[in-house]
Amino acid sequence: MPAIKNFPFWNNMGILPPVALEMLGNSKERSPYHVTLSYFFDHFAQSQERIKILEGFLIFRAELHKLGITHGFQWLNGSFLENIEILEDRPPHDLDVVTFYQLPAEETQQSLIQKNKNIFDTAYLKSTFAIDGYFVMLGFPVDVEAVETITYWYSMWSHRRNGLWKGFVKIDLDPSQDTKVKKIIENQ
Repeated sequence: MPAIKNFPFWNNMGILPPVALEMLGNSKERSPYHVTLSYFFDHFAQSQERIKILEGFLIFRAELHKLGITHGFQWLNGSFLENIEILEDRPPHDLDVVTFYQLPAEETQQSLIQKNKNIFDTAYLKSTFAIDGYFVMLGFPVDVEAVETITYWYSMWSHRRNGLWKGFVKIDLDPSQDTKVKKIIENQ
């Protein structure tokens, strides 16, 4: 599915709406909103705190790419995708990321872990990259456990803790997007 053209911004409740208002009905332009990495950066790089988190996200993605994890996508969420500065009078602390990935050729989960044990450690990701990170391996054929895990994350991320419906974002793991964003950051 191509990236969305009508990505919504925060509504009056400070959240991404779960469905783009002008796209109500059966439109697929709903959460998770599929956007390019550069569009995501342009949209959310609104403060020094947010830019620092985004830079950590880029480094995290580079570490995944070094391992050969380049096929799949990431769902992004958390207070970073909310207008948390207004909602709770604070900047976001991190970016919530679930990486749905395919194993690189000739690799197993164990061989990836041996190459970089830290990348799969949630405490390390949080302290090093400001990423609250989780992983779901995609396989063929798709198994019931993977579907249940995807359903779990969708149900967790489609609401705020107070029950308010909200949207989140999907970005491809394609490394070429990172190169483009790095050039934009360097030219600022």
